[in-house]
Amino acid sequence: MSIMKLLEQAGGGQGLAQLAGQFGLDESKAQELTKMLAPAIGQAAKKRAEQGQTDTVLGAMKGEAQAGLFDTPSAAAAPEAMAQGQSFLEQLLGDRAATEGLAAEAADRAGVDQGTVAQFLPALAAMAQGGLQKQMPDSAIDGMLGGGAASGSGGGLMGMIGGLLGGNKGGETSGPDLSMLTNMLDADGDGSVMDDILGKFMK
Repeated sequence: MSIMKLLEQAGGGQGLAQLAGQFGLDESKAQELTKMLAPAIGQAAKKRAEQGQTDTVLGAMKGEAQAGLFDTPSAAAAPEAMAQGQSFLEQLLGDRAATEGLAAEAADRAGVDQGTVAQFLPALAAMAQGGLQKQMPDSAIDGMLGGGAASGSGGGLMGMIGGLLGGNKGGETSGPDLSMLTNMLDADGDGSVMDDILGKFMK
């Protein structure tokens, strides 16, 4: 399941529409923005992991209390939730300037006011973070950080998300076993219109 598919399930399938309403966005524009921003979040996380910053990526996904933002999307538009989403983005992209650049690019491509997108993006990120945390409990992330995810966890959740850096097949592992993260971070990546611009913004 990709991050885009995950977001489409938020709030019982009404999450994106509810979030759009919070910012006065047309639902079709919110969908268009999400189709750019969701892959960007996933690809940024993937690039961080490829740079050896798996602890940063996994650490950003800890905190099951955020899962409520996925179930109640309107809460993701609250100031504290948006601040959490902004922090999540800055961990992945590097700094606030990078997140502002991403918002500006998405706004330009979608023909939406940049200030609106600058608010929508952190709320969307908070909702995505909540969804990721529902999929990956803290106990599972602790296992990955401890290198313990390779044993006894191959089915179910592990199988659903599995092999961010090519799966580490053949038993050659260095650092955390990232099999849980695979498709969720990468499924939207191929051909993403945002993938080619991440290099301009990521720090």
